[in-house]
Formats: sequence, structure tokens, C-alpha cells
Amino acid sequence: MIASLRRIRAIAGTTLIELARLRVFYVLVLFALVLIVSSTFLARISFQQELQVTKDISLGAINFFLSLLAIVATAQLLPRDIEDRVVYSVLAKPVPRFEYILGKFLGVLGLLALSLVAMSVLCLVVLHLREQSALQEANRQVTQLAPDQLSSTLRSIQMAGINRDLIAALVLVLAKSAILAAATLCISAFATSNIFTITAMAMVYLIGHLESIAREYWLEHAAGWVTRTFLAVVAFIFPDLQAFNISDQVIGGIPIPAHLIVQLLGLTTFYVLSYILLATAIFYQREL
Repeated sequence: MIASLRRIRAIAGTTLIELARLRVFYVLVLFALVLIVSSTFLARISFQQELQVTKDISLGAINFFLSLLAIVATAQLLPRDIEDRVVYSVLAKPVPRFEYILGKFLGVLGLLALSLVAMSVLCLVVLHLREQSALQEANRQVTQLAPDQLSSTLRSIQMAGINRDLIAALVLVLAKSAILAAATLCISAFATSNIFTITAMAMVYLIGHLESIAREYWLEHAAGWVTRTFLAVVAFIFPDLQAFNISDQVIGGIPIPAHLIVQLLGLTTFYVLSYILLATAIFYQREL
């Protein structure tokens, strides 16, 4: 067991180092950081809800680029290792294919976590600076506002700034990206090129975000057992990625129930394990 964990950790560490050297990693993170920083200037255009605008742009940038990084980075793993014949040297050692697949996924997950931390820190810094600026401006207007109005203004600014729901939204962004990485690894287990994998994952990404809308429409207009069975199969195979986007609630100040976060994290665990096991089964059948 200890030897197995060491092998998985070694594969994950090697994968993380390889992915960190990819130019696409730096480009995606750079674009995300630029968008987050630019949000503070875009917020100045609006004299109201400055913190909401900053938070909206920052969460949108982190969500989009982390999802894109999960797909693009993972799609290159197996095809590149097979092309460079690295997989042959690894599997020639006493390394089961399950450990190889799991190590690759954990390496990608480490890359996603580091990227999220980098972008989240900048997002929180920008929000903190905007919040302090708004609080100072409100305090300067203390003579123009009634005490109860000033207290309400300060409380609304603090609620619109950094809070628990914002952290929960960032955690769910990572959970969503983990699902995308696991699904990408599953497809790349039988794909012959990363172009095919990326194209297939683009369809999965689109289906995952439109699934809830299509389900509501079909259940409203055609509620037969055939439709319900088909929708249940689609919902089982393709995760509802839109459920992980709680940015609208966070920006609107709507409290996020704790049971919803737990439910989504449980759903993440189910899909990640399912995709990893399926990828392992496919990879075992693949002739190398």
C-alpha cells in the first residue's frame, strides 16, 4: 500500500512539473490575472454596485480559464506520453495502469489547485482594496447621511465584499474543473489525438451547461416515461455543470445553503471516481 502511494505520488509530481512547463498554462493564467485586475477599472465605470461588478468579472474569469485549463492540459497527457514512448518505460516497471491514470489525474488536480490559489489571491486582494475604498468613501460622507443610513450602507458594502459564499464559489469552481479533467482523461484513454479529445470535451462542456435548461423544457412540454428515462440517462452520463455556477447568488447576496455545497461536492466525488474508473478500464483494454 505504501509503495503504491509512493508510485502514485511520483507520477502526480512528474505530471505537475510537466504541465507547469507548458506555455498554455502561463497564457491561461496570465489572461485570467489580467481580467481580474482589469475588473477594478471596469468597476469604476459604474457608480453603484462596484463590488458586485468586480466580483462578477473575477469569478467569471476564474471559472472560464480554470475549466479551459482542465480540458487543454489533461487532453495532452496520454497522447503525448504515448507519442514520446514515456508510457512504455513507466508501465514496464511494476506500475499498474490504475496507478498511472490516478497519478496523472492528481497531477492535473494539483495544477488546477495552484492556478486557483494564484487567481483567487489576486481576486481577494482586488476585492479587499475595492471594499476598503468604498468604506472610506462612505465614512467621508458621514455628515451627509443619517446614522441608520450610514450603518446600512457600511453593512451592505461589507456583505458585498469578501464573505464565506465567495470562498464556497471558488471551491466549486475547482470541483467543476476536477470533473472536467476526469472526463477529459476518460476520453483521452481511447482517443488517438488531443484534438479529438478537446473537441469531444467541448461538446461535453456545452451539454453540461445546457442540460438543466433542456431538462426543464422537455419535462414541461413532454413528460412521458420515454422522455424522463432519456433525460435521466443524459443526467447520469453528463454532469450538470451549471449547478456549480453559484456566482449569481454570491453577487446578489443570496446566502448559499451549506447542504447545497455538500451535495455538489458529493456529486463531484461521484463523477470523478466514475470517470477515473472508466478511464482505467478503457486504458487496460488499449494495446500499447
